[in-house]
Amino acid sequence: MLLVSRSYFFLSTFSFLLVLMLELDGQRLSLAQVAAIAHGREHVALSSASRARVQQSRKIVEQIVDEGRAVYGVNTGFGKLSDVHIERSQLRELQLNLVRSHSCGLGLPLSEAEARALLLLRANVLALGFSGCRPLLIDTLIRMIERGVTPVIPEKGSVGASGDLAPLAHLALTAIGEGEAFYRGQRMPGAEAMSRAEIEPLELEVKEGIALLNGTQAMAAVGGLALHRAERVARLADVAGAMTLEAVRGTPVAFDERIHLARPHPGQVEVAAHLRELLRDSQIRQSHLENDPRVQDAYSLRCMPQVHGAIRGALSHAREIVEIETGSATDNPLVFAETGDVISGGNFHGAPLALSFDYAAIAMTDLMSITERRIDRLVNPDSNEGLPAFLSAKPGVGSGFMMMQIVAASLLNEAKVLAHPASIDNVPTDGGKEDHVSMGMTAATKLRSIVDSAELITAIELITAAEGLEYRAPLEPGRGVKQAYEIVRRHVPRLTADRAMSGEIQTMAEVIRDGQFDLI
Repeated sequence: MLLVSRSYFFLSTFSFLLVLMLELDGQRLSLAQVAAIAHGREHVALSSASRARVQQSRKIVEQIVDEGRAVYGVNTGFGKLSDVHIERSQLRELQLNLVRSHSCGLGLPLSEAEARALLLLRANVLALGFSGCRPLLIDTLIRMIERGVTPVIPEKGSVGASGDLAPLAHLALTAIGEGEAFYRGQRMPGAEAMSRAEIEPLELEVKEGIALLNGTQAMAAVGGLALHRAERVARLADVAGAMTLEAVRGTPVAFDERIHLARPHPGQVEVAAHLRELLRDSQIRQSHLENDPRVQDAYSLRCMPQVHGAIRGALSHAREIVEIETGSATDNPLVFAETGDVISGGNFHGAPLALSFDYAAIAMTDLMSITERRIDRLVNPDSNEGLPAFLSAKPGVGSGFMMMQIVAASLLNEAKVLAHPASIDNVPTDGGKEDHVSMGMTAATKLRSIVDSAELITAIELITAAEGLEYRAPLEPGRGVKQAYEIVRRHVPRLTADRAMSGEIQTMAEVIRDGQFDLI
């Protein structure tokens, strides 16, 4: 159940500040909620009902220790060493050694937003009450979110089975006052960050190390935030495509509702409706309704509903998988307080996420492919319907937007390489105990890279299409296209003479990430 409390602090008769508090109960979280907390726009607390469940689960673990029963993860070694019984006097050392030994991550650290999302997701699944940890463990993770202590978590080192062991170990390392953390814009030792934030580092008790390390939350955090951005780009592709259609004087006939109801894939129907709205009341369209020798547009224009719609469907499926995962118990073993059973299984395996991220990566690469083809139609004098060659004010003397399509081709090539599925690979680990792994973290980081490029290539189409519209003036485009054109022009002026465009492309990508086109 989703528990959200809202507190309103009135500033005046006409304005108020809304503060959202998300109470974690192990519930399913939307990607929008994860993104809001990752970027510091929402607050988090542990629900009272969850606290009671967690305490009951903890009692089961303590009973096992008191009785001396051998239970994996409680008083045995891990992985291939699971048949080694650990003496009671060494149980705390066992958990501490687990965290330290697994902190072998490499590469660049996750962004602070990704690491905060990881803290959130780990706290939420522990709140389900299947992990056997103390409520204090969850409270500490929540305090880290609320007070801005963000673990430094290297992105490389997870194979996504037994969960994201290395990334989660680095999270746990900060929680116990070791490792490194970001705090108020600075990178520093974890102990210093915890001290400055007035958070007492954890002293791990029985089973709490493995409770922190087993799980899919690193791939879910990285891939989930990338997926949230991907859905924004996929919708914006309709806007950019409609701008291009207007600039090359294309026809919206192919978006007729009857065509799409005859093949009613939801995404296709939604995209066609969106395009019709974007193109509504277009003066450019009215100018070539009669005596136009063209019968059909190229597929990159005519088939936007079919292609963009299929991509929306793929991303929607991936989002459903991730959102299920946000409220799922993914560590091992699981403690069932109702019966007292502690059962070892494999919920930490990242296959559902790995496959969905690979699917999303393929979909986004296809989106980039159709976008690149539209960019080419805008600048190519053989297909841009009378626009200046490469949209240059002085073709020949100036190269105009020639490089825009070349850069787009480069971005697309990289995405095609990255779109190769990570989930089809398998490298057995842990002495053969983990003989089938998901490679889900690789799938997540690849998806993030593709989404980065998708934002850039969409920025290129928006800038290029806006330039094309200049040559159709004084005729105005459809209402939605005009809105998008005006946003572009607030950040990128018309090209009257050749200039360096790298910074403007990057700026437009940031405008996309900021959501300035979201309401169109």
